[in-house]
Amino acid sequence: MLTWVYIVVEILTAVGLIFLILMHSGKGGGLSDMFGGSVGAAASGSTVVERNLDRITVTVAAIFALCTLTLDLRLQ
Repeated sequence: MLTWVYIVVEILTAVGLIFLILMHSGKGGGLSDMFGGSVGAAASGSTVVERNLDRITVTVAAIFALCTLTLDLRLQ
């Protein structure tokens, strides 16, 4: 049962990482510009929204890595 919980968390964090990474703005802007990210970027270099998006992405990536390692150990 616990293995299935890790698998569900793994899938959710993988989809979440894809979404969060696509939200980041690149050189020419990204999907975050579609949702109003370019308005704040024009006012200042690194906005609070972009920094919070970075923090959330790093947290989700850490959860993904921890679940991957845990699943690897459980499935051996």
